[in-house]
Amino acid sequence: MEHANLVIIGAGQAGLATAYVAHRAGLRPIVLEAADTAAGSWPHYYDSLTLFSPARYSALPGRPFPGDGDRYPLRGEVAAYLRAYAADLAADQDADIRYRHRVRTVSAANGHGFTVTTDTGATVTGDAVVAATGGFGRPHRPALTGLSDFGGTVLHAADYRDPDQFARTRVVVVGGGNSAIQIAVELATVARVSVATRSPLRWMPQRPLGRDLHWWLTHTGLDGAPLGRLMRGRTAPVLDDGRYRVALATGNPDHRAMFTHLDTDSVTWPDGTREHLDAVVLATGYRPHLDYLAGTGALDTDGTPLHRAGVSSTVPGLGYVGLEFQRTLASATLRGVARDARHVLRRLQPLSGRRPASRLT
Repeated sequence: MEHANLVIIGAGQAGLATAYVAHRAGLRPIVLEAADTAAGSWPHYYDSLTLFSPARYSALPGRPFPGDGDRYPLRGEVAAYLRAYAADLAADQDADIRYRHRVRTVSAANGHGFTVTTDTGATVTGDAVVAATGGFGRPHRPALTGLSDFGGTVLHAADYRDPDQFARTRVVVVGGGNSAIQIAVELATVARVSVATRSPLRWMPQRPLGRDLHWWLTHTGLDGAPLGRLMRGRTAPVLDDGRYRVALATGNPDHRAMFTHLDTDSVTWPDGTREHLDAVVLATGYRPHLDYLAGTGALDTDGTPLHRAGVSSTVPGLGYVGLEFQRTLASATLRGVARDARHVLRRLQPLSGRRPASRLT
């Protein structure tokens, strides 16, 4: 049985950033990753996904995002960047990243460390654990009236790849966030599409006054401000680069109040109109996938982690990195995870008592 002062679960952007910060502080973490690569969730997103932040604001510490800093990288570029970042960690800092090690259980030993077991049968003990599997591991599927009776195609945005299978069909996209609008506008090139939401869409220009929003967030200090608790549970506004709001104004896709009912092959709208429907795409967000913490007291009854700015409020020595609005507006982003990792490791017992705080700044 191996022992580490820190065990990091996940080698996506949150886990890699935490490993970098930990190594800079003199710690020797073991990183356990379920997949065979360090790209996190990025390879599983839809093909056309483009970052909302320019490359210069989309990097982990120690390695700038390659290419023009003002461009908006594609999904595949982010996955390649993360794989290269992990390779650099292994080569330059001798990082111990173990792939194909899906964590099954974490058990806490009465405040005296943790035992982590994986599906390979491996067991690792650690003084502290950081759960860095993020907040996007479990697609959220809301209970919609008649959804279980609908006989057409139903898929979550997590399973959507491209519009080809929806050509010449009638589609409803449920959700009012960035992914919902991006997918709906793309689908509308081949299908008749409606976006259905329970509340009005909120828009935010991507380049107010000629500069990208992230320039403003960075230069005003709002990007790193501890505003996470104010944002939890809220839907972020749709970032509009000049295409999306105009596209909805054309009526395909159109925006409607949430339907009242689904039948075998139809949808009924609030005004009583009923029409044929071929497919429903649920762009309804995600929840953290932290089943491995079950039984530790770290989660509430819905599986949501109990924490304050990423430090568990119920299990000493346990922390989180990569949760949406965990601490700041940028907590779940490439540019924000390292800041949160530093914050968590500074406050995570027993690590904070072993390393000078200045080495985690």
